[in-house]
Amino acid sequence: MMFGYSDEWWVLLFVPVVLWVPLGPFAMAATGVWCARRPGRRAPRLWSLLLPAVPVAVSATAMVLPTDTWNEPGRLDDLLGYLAVYVGALTVLPWLLGYGLTRLARAVRAGRHEDCAGP
Repeated sequence: MMFGYSDEWWVLLFVPVVLWVPLGPFAMAATGVWCARRPGRRAPRLWSLLLPAVPVAVSATAMVLPTDTWNEPGRLDDLLGYLAVYVGALTVLPWLLGYGLTRLARAVRAGRHEDCAGP
């Protein structure tokens, strides 16, 4: 029995969802950096997919499940807003920033090293 209700155990599934909002962008940026530093390795790419799997899947299920409300006006707008913010801004964008900035920094460093080597 949790919080006085015996059938509310599923609320525990939302703990990763709530923690993903403040911590998820940092975790995804870190995996983006990890992927950029280890090109060709499968482990960083696999972790980039597995890490957000639970929070994104649980929140997407909670967003999509009430199918009886699909006829309400604005339901599709809510779903698109969820995808833009929760999936796009909190999950994909930090990964792209971490990956892109790391690759850019490596390219700039490689260019400097070529200039320093001389003829």
